[in-house]
Amino acid sequence: MPSVTLKAHFDGRSIRLDEPYEIPPNARLLVTVVEPVGDTDREPWQALSGEGLARAYSDEEPKYGPEDLRRP
Repeated sequence: MPSVTLKAHFDGRSIRLDEPYEIPPNARLLVTVVEPVGDTDREPWQALSGEGLARAYSDEEPKYGPEDLRRP
């Protein structure tokens, strides 16, 4: 059987797959527990993305029109 990564969660009693998947009896499993990602972990990345977009679409950016496009 090929290796496959499945998303799952622990409901307090057992590990539950997030989507149905047929696992044969006695199949060997590796379980990796990952820390939950909170909104505070995302804030620095969202700020960095916002800064990049602000620079890319600033008022100092030249205006391009259809005449600026070149066909191959």
